[in-house]
Amino acid sequence: MAEENQVKLHGIWASPYVKRVEMALKLEGIPYEYVEEDLRNKSQLLLQYNPVHKKVPVLIHNGKPIAESLIILEYIDKTWKNGPPLLPQDHYKRAKVRFWASFVQQEVRK
Repeated sequence: MAEENQVKLHGIWASPYVKRVEMALKLEGIPYEYVEEDLRNKSQLLLQYNPVHKKVPVLIHNGKPIAESLIILEYIDKTWKNGPPLLPQDHYKRAKVRFWASFVQQEVRK
């Protein structure tokens, strides 16, 4: 993989947020390296890449970290155009998708 297209995903196998990002990467056909994290013994890289929340998922594209699954999905959607759009182009429809994704995310946390 060329240095300018290097993509890594830090996650844990059981996280629905990580799975959401993995599905988006696969849907877009983006080759990536997966790095399994141990949240009981967080790696220095995870702490460096996500110093605010110290959690997964974290996507690293060309050495630049992006945290939070919904933000990562928007980044993937805007950066790569290989596959179908992940989010609607219409602003109202996009807002509705973001609302429901946020709602589901809040319900999963309960």
